[in-house]
Amino acid sequence: MSVFPHPERYQQMQYRRSGRSGLKLPAISLGLWHNFGDSTRVDNSRELLRHAFDCGITHFDLANNYGPPPGSAEENFGRILREDFRGYRDELLISTKAGYTMWDGPYGDWGSRKYLISSLDQSLKRMGLEYVDIFYHHRPDPETPLEETMRALDQVVRQGKALYAAISNYPAERAAEAIAILRDLGTPCLIHQPRYSMFERAPEQGLLDVLGDNGVGCIAFSPLAGGVLTDRYLQGIPEDSRVASGSKFLREDQLTQEKMAKVRALQNIAQQRDQKLAQMALSWVLRDTRVTSVLIGASKTAQIDDAVAMLSQPALSEAELEAINAILV
Repeated sequence: MSVFPHPERYQQMQYRRSGRSGLKLPAISLGLWHNFGDSTRVDNSRELLRHAFDCGITHFDLANNYGPPPGSAEENFGRILREDFRGYRDELLISTKAGYTMWDGPYGDWGSRKYLISSLDQSLKRMGLEYVDIFYHHRPDPETPLEETMRALDQVVRQGKALYAAISNYPAERAAEAIAILRDLGTPCLIHQPRYSMFERAPEQGLLDVLGDNGVGCIAFSPLAGGVLTDRYLQGIPEDSRVASGSKFLREDQLTQEKMAKVRALQNIAQQRDQKLAQMALSWVLRDTRVTSVLIGASKTAQIDDAVAMLSQPALSEAELEAINAILV
């Protein structure tokens, strides 16, 4: 984004309705899980957010614990929002979450009403916002009654602290229960955020059916399997890569010979399509109409450009989908 956002930003993006709600999300959303904490230069974070908005990406996804350290992604985002997006709040979808460990003691984790409402209040303060558009419970709590967790989501919507309620990382059966509770409370579940990629296909085992049957959207995180579904590791492990840095989210022992053989086979299909592997991987997730959006992470604006360019490329054919599935099984 220059002094003013690009005037044709909405012509570059596809927008998909989230389930049976009134809300549309961009097909590509920007996640602030990495590259927006205190360890990243604020100028780079600002450039990524401005460029994303120039490309028609209106949805920025956060969580209370994003950083590092936890909370810093929200603080940095709030600063950039005030300095660079003043006057554009109503053109943005901002989401945050609570459910993982955020502070010490029994009230800073999981899914109690105490934790969720306190966490959202802290998130709003860090970002300098009166409300978020979407508030998620970040993961199911095995001990807190599901009714209590869902009532907390219902409460923050009724208080105007969030416009929509959502869930993340819920398996199919638990998601169905949560959706039913929220419906009965009068605050329908807007969207579910699961991990979904060519290498993480658990949502196909009932979750996508639950979401489709109940009119709930789906936004996939880690659609590139943490960077594995790119050309990043085809020639080894780069020194500046996530694996080389010792990330707990992608370890060297996960890059097995079997997995990398599949990546190379998928790369061959992508090359036949005149596409980057990352673009084909995003297209594969979006092939299902029940998927509203894919969440990408980015450290460079070129990565955002590649993702957006994918939307104007041909959809995967049935023959290509069969070839991909033969590699993945």
